[in-house]
Amino acid sequence: MAACNKSESADPAASASATPADPKEALRASTKELGQGNFTFTMTGAGLTGKGLVHKPSNSVQFDLTFDDGSGSTMGMEMIMIESDSWVKMDLGELADSVPAMAKLKDKYQHIDKTKIKDSDALAVDLENPDPAGADALFKSITDVQETGKGTYAGKLDVSGVTDSGAIDSDVIKSLGDQAKALPFTAKLDDQGRLAELTMPIPAAGETKAHEIKVTYADYGKATGAQKPPADKVIEASPETYEMFQ
Repeated sequence: MAACNKSESADPAASASATPADPKEALRASTKELGQGNFTFTMTGAGLTGKGLVHKPSNSVQFDLTFDDGSGSTMGMEMIMIESDSWVKMDLGELADSVPAMAKLKDKYQHIDKTKIKDSDALAVDLENPDPAGADALFKSITDVQETGKGTYAGKLDVSGVTDSGAIDSDVIKSLGDQAKALPFTAKLDDQGRLAELTMPIPAAGETKAHEIKVTYADYGKATGAQKPPADKVIEASPETYEMFQ
């Protein structure tokens, strides 16, 4: 009984000490578990809504994206990558009904032959850097941050030199000019000190409309591997699809 009591009392202390007291160090440490490549995520931005999973044990990645340009018409894309194989399914909205070549692709997963793509890395599973948002790169650009509550933080990022984050486009960074040197952000960690949410309000600049970028992470160590599409739903990719990846 004494041994059990000692074990129970040690766990909370161990959990509390897992998150560094310094806010900047706490946020940088919060991305370490992402390197294990086993989690689910969501991402929203300017006209973009997405969700997916990363599963390093099976060398697989899957994500679903929806694009809305504000015109009332939306487009969607689902990508599955397992080892060296890739499949893409596209929902082209109204375009699929007006273009016969596109209509036959509806509800079909197109198998991609990577040898036919110039930049085959675009369809590779990069599990050495598995975080699609690049939160680690963003947190390295922190210039100011405070802890605003238990596991919650707010501060500023200098993203002017960030080139390896999937959350914020390089063209957006360029359009922000000097504003990119003091971009506000908020972040939340889970009860084990792992990044759960990152939000960046992007101000209007040039042709960039004001919008919010938000990324969430969950299911650390509990994600399931992506599955191959049903064989009767698979066709070989069309020339039009290959053009998208050139």
